[in-house]
Amino acid sequence: MKKIIIASKNPVKIQAVKNGFEKMFPNQEFEFIGVSVPSNVADQPFSNAETFLGAKNRANNASDKIKDAHFYVGIEGGIEQIENEMEAFAWIVVKSASKFGKSKTATFFLPKEVVSLIKEGKELGEADDIVFNRTNSKQENGAVGILTGNIIDRTKYYTEAVILALIPFKNNDLY
Repeated sequence: MKKIIIASKNPVKIQAVKNGFEKMFPNQEFEFIGVSVPSNVADQPFSNAETFLGAKNRANNASDKIKDAHFYVGIEGGIEQIENEMEAFAWIVVKSASKFGKSKTATFFLPKEVVSLIKEGKELGEADDIVFNRTNSKQENGAVGILTGNIIDRTKYYTEAVILALIPFKNNDLY
């Protein structure tokens, strides 16, 4: 059984990693463990580069904390200003002893009212809770789920990117 360490205790992120590994490697058995580790970036990353670094740092910090796993997965959500709008996305980094896999989710643009609250210093999850009258939405369906009417919830949103980040591990001969 392969041990997978997810650099988060968020149930959405843990389920997305579980879904991704089980879809990419259906004939293998895994143990999934969520751990809290720092991203070493801002609580709300404000650029593509900072968000990627947060995911990579989480994977690295998880591997420093627990030494005997086969894979370490960091997921970091971020936002970036594009002209007068704000784009939301996440980076996924998967680390093994010998390589990294990485992928970025699809992106979408946030409503003006959410953007205003973020500009006042709120994190995206907090802004969503205020605008949409929710509690702890980032551990449930998140902005993507709220805005799509759960056609794409946060777990599904991350799962696809986890699968893409696992491509180098499924295709060892090519990477």
